[in-house]
Amino acid sequence: MSSTGSAEVVFDALGEPMRRRIVEALRERPLPVGELADRLPVGRPGVSKHLRVLQSAGLVEHHSVGTRNLYALAPGGLDLAQRWLVDMWDTALGDFAAETERVIAERESGHQAESDSGPQEET
Repeated sequence: MSSTGSAEVVFDALGEPMRRRIVEALRERPLPVGELADRLPVGRPGVSKHLRVLQSAGLVEHHSVGTRNLYALAPGGLDLAQRWLVDMWDTALGDFAAETERVIAERESGHQAESDSGPQEET
């Protein structure tokens, strides 16, 4: 799968506000489904569905601790999205720099043409 395709899966998963809230909650520490459900306006079945989407996108992983399943952010889960954003930003900055250089060169060539022709006299 291409990195663009993988980044799309990550962004699609994060496109749902409830899934973003789950990711934000897991930023603090690993949590069980029940505790996530207590923090959100969604029941346990809904939280579980969102966690499956986040897990399939590589953003979340779970570990069994005794009888509890703890969910945590996956190490490097946001790397593809970060790389995509950095590539987009680098491209935008490169385009901006090229346009700035073009405008400066255009202005300098205009000033050069004026100084080559000498001062204009009024008639």
